[in-house]
Amino acid sequence: MSKNNYKQSLAIFSGKDFDVYQKFCKSTAVYPKIGKSFVYPLIGLQGEVGEVSEKIKKMFRDDKGKLTDEKKVEIVKELGDVVWYISQLATEFEVRFSDVIKINFEKLSSRKQRDKLHGSGDNR
Repeated sequence: MSKNNYKQSLAIFSGKDFDVYQKFCKSTAVYPKIGKSFVYPLIGLQGEVGEVSEKIKKMFRDDKGKLTDEKKVEIVKELGDVVWYISQLATEFEVRFSDVIKINFEKLSSRKQRDKLHGSGDNR
């Protein structure tokens, strides 16, 4: 990825859309110790990832691996719940959601540019 393309791509993360979403999520959060505890949203995230997995598992069991429109809608709804919990974790750690997205984008862009998408380890 050229430096110009990288800067243009990164510009999509300069907006406040993710932070607006994060503030909205916080306004809908009802759980103990908001602002003081990351445990509740962490457990919630694990549960929602499990629900995504269950829907996909049942797609193979019940629909022979065919992704029906109905199943796709169900999975998308669960993915939305996953994103909500990730946003809440960022809130609990006092990190802007846009920073989470930006840092991940930069990490993946660097790996792609250096042909290091394969392999293991956080700092490859």
